[in-house]
Amino acid sequence: MDTRPTSDRLRETLFNVLTGGRPEALAGTIWLDVFAGTGAVGLEALSRGASRVYFVESARSGIAVVRENLRSLGITDGYELIEKRAVPALRLLDSAAVACDVCFLDPPYRDAGAYHEILGLLAQSRLVRPAGVVVAEHDKRFDPGSRFGPLERYRMLSQGDSGLSFYRKTTE
Repeated sequence: MDTRPTSDRLRETLFNVLTGGRPEALAGTIWLDVFAGTGAVGLEALSRGASRVYFVESARSGIAVVRENLRSLGITDGYELIEKRAVPALRLLDSAAVACDVCFLDPPYRDAGAYHEILGLLAQSRLVRPAGVVVAEHDKRFDPGSRFGPLERYRMLSQGDSGLSFYRKTTE
């Protein structure tokens, strides 16, 4: 399977940044895990108190891995698996008035255009709540962009070969 799961160390850094050292900060949050792969980030969010995670993955093999990981962890509710390409899935969720607190996206590193397409779509949709955060995992040598309409990067960090860019909607 052409899947590159988010490393344990990078995932821990991601959650430390998002919670600011307050484990309860994720309680009741809603997540989008776009290009979910194994579902590691969404599963971690559920284990830390997220109330719902939408796993978006187009590969049937990826969906099977996410489903097996959910089953092996005994998770039976609080999630939805969406087996579609990212853009149609996000449009579907937007039309259903889904709004998330955290959107994590991890396109294949070689698909630079996916970052611009997805971040641009998120900037113009209702999918991200006003105080929500969008996090893009990327190759540390790649800059996905600092601004997409009202979606503006406020932090970028790297660890190993990977980077994380954190975005929020501005009021300007």
